[in-house]
Amino acid sequence: MENLELALAQIRRELPGMTLLENEPLAAHCSFRIGGPARAIAVPGDVSSLSHVCCILKEHKLAPLMLGNGTNILFPDEGLQEVLLISTEKLTKLFLLPDGAIYAEAGVSLSRLASFAQQNGLAGLEFASGIPGSLGGGCRMNAGAYGGELKDVIESVVCYYLPEQALYELSAEDCAFAYRASRFSRIGGFVVLSAVLRLPQGDPEEIAARMRELNERRRDKQPLDLPSAGSAFKRPEGYFAAKLIEDCGLKGFRVGDAQVSEKHAGFVVNRGEATSHEVYELLDQVRRRVHEQTGVVLEPEVIVLPPDYRLEDNGPAVPRHRVTVNDWNAAPETPPQETEEN
Repeated sequence: MENLELALAQIRRELPGMTLLENEPLAAHCSFRIGGPARAIAVPGDVSSLSHVCCILKEHKLAPLMLGNGTNILFPDEGLQEVLLISTEKLTKLFLLPDGAIYAEAGVSLSRLASFAQQNGLAGLEFASGIPGSLGGGCRMNAGAYGGELKDVIESVVCYYLPEQALYELSAEDCAFAYRASRFSRIGGFVVLSAVLRLPQGDPEEIAARMRELNERRRDKQPLDLPSAGSAFKRPEGYFAAKLIEDCGLKGFRVGDAQVSEKHAGFVVNRGEATSHEVYELLDQVRRRVHEQTGVVLEPEVIVLPPDYRLEDNGPAVPRHRVTVNDWNAAPETPPQETEEN
């Protein structure tokens, strides 16, 4: 706690123009609408200030908790008082590169990214049009839906590696994408900053039609009218989590205001005043009941906080292309290729 206060004092002193939200309710920063106050959330305006914050944290032997759109996180009712959260909400540059690839920063929402691709006649991101998360979080978990995944379209990722205080550009292969996982989720110390996506040409109207079709399917099948964190469990090999849960008679099961959705058993929803303890208890009971009745172990897709925030040195980053902050900031501030969102 003392180290965090020293780090915050240094941030205020060295980065006086950066937004620093103190004692901020975390319920306002996640799709579950659950969570007590955060001691502080830093909101860097660019990668240079983000890197500066990370350097200060390392100096005080702290690791940051990166915050995108908060769409798959369960924050604790007690809040987070011993960690600094860093929001990527201002890292939103999005434009076409000269060779036709898309460059996007970590704070760009996946729905905006899919819309941008459609407007520019680029196919392959239709699956992402209804995913509410950000690109940074999407890279971390290899977000996907309806047969598509980010690993299918990402060419490279620029990340900050905290133990070395260095920027690296990793190829898609180096990112080690797998089902709902990546190098960034397996190894601590990585902060995703941007990605380059390579997409094939397509007909904008056909792409838009496919996006509308998928979004209609989402509206029909998913409980989008209630706060949730999306799919509560990963798909177990050879099974579907929602079917297992429903077959075990758990559709509509409640613990307080936390409920297995009556519309889609793969979702856990907040019926109004659910606490993180109620959601956690619900997830635990569902896992135990499914295992007892089917032998299948469900793995949560929801990230339950808090984990251990101690800074660990995981050794050298993968030996790939190292970049500098100046390389990053060379990107144009207002790219002429970007079009207005629909």
